[in-house]
Amino acid sequence: MPLALLALPVAFFGVFFAYPVAAIVARGLRTDAGRWHFGRLADVLAATDTAQVLWFTVWQAAASTALTLALGLPAAYVFARLDFPGRQLLRAVVTVPFVLPTVVVGSAFLALLGRGGLLEEWAGLRLDTSVWAILLAHVFINYSVVVRTVGGLWAQLDPRQEEAARVLGASRLGAWRRVTLPALAPSVGAAALIVFLFTFTSFGVIQVLGGPRYATLEVEIYRQTAALLDLPTAAVLTLVQFAAVGTLLALHARTVSRRRAALSMVDAASVARRPRGRAQWTLLCGVLTVTALLVLVPLAVLTARSFDGPDGWGLANYRALGEVSGSATFTVPPLDAVGNSLAYAAIATLIALAAGGLAAAALTVRTSGGAAGALVRGFDSLLMLPLGTSAVTVGFGFLIALDEPPLDLRSSWMIVPVAQALVGVPFVIRTMLPVLRAVDVRLREAAAVLGASPLRAWREVDLPLVRRALLVAAGFAFAVSLGEFGATVFIARPDAPTLPVAVARFLGRAGEVNYGQAMAMSTLLMLVCAATLLVLERLRPHSQGEF
Repeated sequence: MPLALLALPVAFFGVFFAYPVAAIVARGLRTDAGRWHFGRLADVLAATDTAQVLWFTVWQAAASTALTLALGLPAAYVFARLDFPGRQLLRAVVTVPFVLPTVVVGSAFLALLGRGGLLEEWAGLRLDTSVWAILLAHVFINYSVVVRTVGGLWAQLDPRQEEAARVLGASRLGAWRRVTLPALAPSVGAAALIVFLFTFTSFGVIQVLGGPRYATLEVEIYRQTAALLDLPTAAVLTLVQFAAVGTLLALHARTVSRRRAALSMVDAASVARRPRGRAQWTLLCGVLTVTALLVLVPLAVLTARSFDGPDGWGLANYRALGEVSGSATFTVPPLDAVGNSLAYAAIATLIALAAGGLAAAALTVRTSGGAAGALVRGFDSLLMLPLGTSAVTVGFGFLIALDEPPLDLRSSWMIVPVAQALVGVPFVIRTMLPVLRAVDVRLREAAAVLGASPLRAWREVDLPLVRRALLVAAGFAFAVSLGEFGATVFIARPDAPTLPVAVARFLGRAGEVNYGQAMAMSTLLMLVCAATLLVLERLRPHSQGEF
């Protein structure tokens, strides 16, 4: 049964992920005569430039992860244990940066820290093309990962265990260190690995804010592929990134498994309390201040810049989006990118729900072990690979691999939603799995005893219980598909650009008009993502701690 459910997800990932990635790697490591040329592997790995790129990739990911944990863990406690007005709304707003395209995040911090930005106006400083801008942007994106992953578990830990330790003589810090921290450790480790994974493969933020001085593996793969057409070097760097990401995902899977086995939790709704005492009020005010500066200020500056046109404040930048400029690279009005993005994201969501829903169902079916059980458990980790594999490699692989019938999709509009669905599937699976595993198997067994077929049992038993989680999964798949950039930048047609691609093209051209239109399109995309997240927060099951 699990293997039958996995047939469609395996076929989808095999054709649209494994095949394109393998094709571009093979194209880079094979000679014109068809022989494998592994000497290039040693040459690239031994090069000084490769060592510098790899060192900066690992260093900035580690620094970003440490800074995100330092700022995110206090916020995780506040959202988990303290009840205050606007808590749910702020929780949704905090998540907006995570689903924004990285190119939009770069735009926001460019408006805040770059030339003519808020920081330059107030303090005469510019931080764009500096490592600090990169680190702050990464914290901005991943802040909600720590808040939701750690805070979701923290909210379900029984506070009476820590209270019992204090009754036995432990100090407040000692009780937290001996009772709460060990319980949170797997969740903190999982959040750290997720943040490290996303920052390790950072592309859009580095492109916009890093300038020519800084490059991650992802940026270097893009440069070698698109600018220099050096596929052998790009293939080697892809293999290096793939090996690193595979190791991280294996550690992540082990951490999640340990967390599930070790903890018993209580209802999260019964834990949150109004702040009591000076310490809790001080912590709440501090977290709200950090959240405002880190999350709300960049979004507000981005919005304000979108109204700053050539002739002063107004809607000039937005009106210009409906026109086709003679010097523009678009063959249609840029505003058409809004409709294109919404249509592509809707189709990608349907694909992600079909593939991800079947995969999640397969992963919840109990197996007797053996080869079938090992295959199902292994596929659970493989399903996360699209989040950590170079989107540039996937996009360019589409152009190379999907070029012959019946898979000649290079000129088809379907190639964009398929690429976007690859990113949406892991979110569908991670959202559906906890709820599906919580369904009592005895309900399905009772339906079967009463004569219901497996399909009818699923429709009558599982679907009513997981409907809300299904809607949440669809919302996340829609949001991340809407913001996909790394692969789409290769495959989107000039007459049908998406919003992230349009923003990147505007930022790549000089002039205040182009900059203003980039800010306007970024604001539109931000508003769509924010509206999606607000709906999700109302639909999210209260017992579901993570994304």
